Amino acid sequence: MNALTETQHTILALIADRIAVEGMPPSQTEIARAMGFSGVRAAQYHLEALEQAGAIERLPGKARGLRVTSSGVAMLGGDDDGGDGVDAAVDSAAIRAREEDALLLPVLGRVAAGAPIGADPNVDEHVLLDRNIFFPSPDYMLKVQGDSMRDEGIFDGDLIGVHRTPEARSGEIVVARIDDEITVKLLKIGKDRIRLLPRNPDYQPIEVMPDQDFAIEGLYCGLVRRGR
Repeated sequence: MNALTETQHTILALIADRIAVEGMPPSQTEIARAMGFSGVRAAQYHLEALEQAGAIERLPGKARGLRVTSSGVAMLGGDDDGGDGVDAAVDSAAIRAREEDALLLPVLGRVAAGAPIGADPNVDEHVLLDRNIFFPSPDYMLKVQGDSMRDEGIFDGDLIGVHRTPEARSGEIVVARIDDEITVKLLKIGKDRIRLLPRNPDYQPIEVMPDQDFAIEGLYCGLVRRGR
């Protein structure tokens, strides 16, 4: 029996949960959306890995032809009761995420609260969080590197929630992209320039030059601090 990655285990639990609740598995598009993938190809890859591991079976001729096997139930930590086998998923993170106050969010990489750094595309890590600690509701998490936002209470190693949007108002804390580098800063929009301000006097503001590729990636909407 092949070992599953954390992402594959979460997808398996998501499939089992959806079958138990709605009577049918999620589509590949729904899996990609739930996991924060940029497209269905990543979902297809993990479904193929789950099938090779014996955790699921694909039923030919059906658009949502996925079934959790008895081996898949065992991987979720449950017992095979001879039925559908999906109730055994009740202890998985993905199933808990369906509860009203829970969010299962992908950790997409790192973001600089200092000098900008490139975003890490790794999406193998997911966290289950209380949605009430965020506003607006985040789409993903990023790990902060640096202390330039110290005076906003954002420290090195924190996980920040990001609400995906290309627009923001002056005075909001944003995740911004400058020439393919990612940073979190306070946005200041002037008549003739845009500046990204740190919240630590040890750092200098970043002035966005006209020839730079600049975009707002999202709004900061809260953080969680895990044990160091």
